[in-house]
Amino acid sequence: MQFFFEVTLSGLLSGLMYSLVALGFVLIYKASGVFNFAQGAMVYFAALAVVGLMDKGWPMWAAIIGAFAVMVGVAVATERLVLRKLVNQPPITLFMATIGLAFFLEGLGPMLFGSEVRAINLGIVDEPIASVMDSFGIGISKFDLFASGMVIGLVLLLALFFQKTKVGRALRAVADDHQAALSLGIPLRHIWVIVWGVAGFVALVAGLLWGSRNGVQFALTMTALKALPVLILGGFTSIPGAIAGGLIIGVSEKLAEIYIPPVMQDLFGGNFGGIEGWFPYVFALLFLLVRPEGLFGERHIDRV
Repeated sequence: MQFFFEVTLSGLLSGLMYSLVALGFVLIYKASGVFNFAQGAMVYFAALAVVGLMDKGWPMWAAIIGAFAVMVGVAVATERLVLRKLVNQPPITLFMATIGLAFFLEGLGPMLFGSEVRAINLGIVDEPIASVMDSFGIGISKFDLFASGMVIGLVLLLALFFQKTKVGRALRAVADDHQAALSLGIPLRHIWVIVWGVAGFVALVAGLLWGSRNGVQFALTMTALKALPVLILGGFTSIPGAIAGGLIIGVSEKLAEIYIPPVMQDLFGGNFGGIEGWFPYVFALLFLLVRPEGLFGERHIDRV
C-alpha cells in the first residue's frame, strides 16, 4: 500500500508538470479560439533564450528577465505580422499560421542562442526529501515539490487574472466572438498581444522547469505533445481542466508503468519510447469515446 501511495504521489507531481505545458494552449485557445501548435516551440525558444543570455555572462535572474522580454517581443511580432492580418478568418487558418510560427521559432532559436544541449541549474536538487523519507518511508523529490508549487501558484494567478480583472473579462469576450468584441470597443490587437505575452511567460516557466530536469534541447518542443492528452481530458478552454487532466494523465501513466506487464508494454508501444510514449494517448482516446468535450468542457448537443 505504501508503494502504491508513493507511485500515485509521484504521478500527481509529474502530472502538474504536464499541466504547465497545457496551460499555454488553454490561454491562446480562450483568447482566439485556435489551437496554438507553436506552444512547444515557445517553450524551447524561451529556455534557449535563458541559457543563451547566461552564456553571454548574464546572471540567471537577469537572463530570466531578459528571456521574458524576448517572449513579449515574440508576442508583439506575432500580433503585428500574423494575427492582425487574420482577424475573423476561420480557425483552421489561424491554426496553420501557428504551425508556420512553430517552425520559424524552432529555426530562429538555435540561430540566435546556439543549439548545443545545456543545463539550467535552478538550485533545486532532484533528490528525495530526507525528513519525509525517514518519517514515512516515501520518496518525494525536492524538485517535483518545487515545480508543483510553481505550477499551483501560476494557476491561481491566472485564474484570478481571467475572473477578476477587466483584461481577463475582455479576453473571454474576444474568445466568444471577435467581431462582437470589436463592436464593443475591445482593442483586439492589444488583447492578443497580452494573451500571447502571458502564454510566453507560461512557456518560460515551463522551459525553466523542463530544461532543468532534461536539459535545454530540441526535445523540449515535444513537450507540447504531452499536453494533448491533458487537453482532451480537461477541455481546451478550462484552466482547472488543464490541472485535472494533467493529474489524471500523470497518475495513470505511473500506475500503468508499474502494473502493466513489460511484455504488453513492449507489444503495444515498443517503437514509441516505452509506455510513456503511447499510454497517455490511448487513455485519452478511450476518454473521447465517453466525454468528447472533456471534464470541464461545454457539452454540445445537436438538435434536428
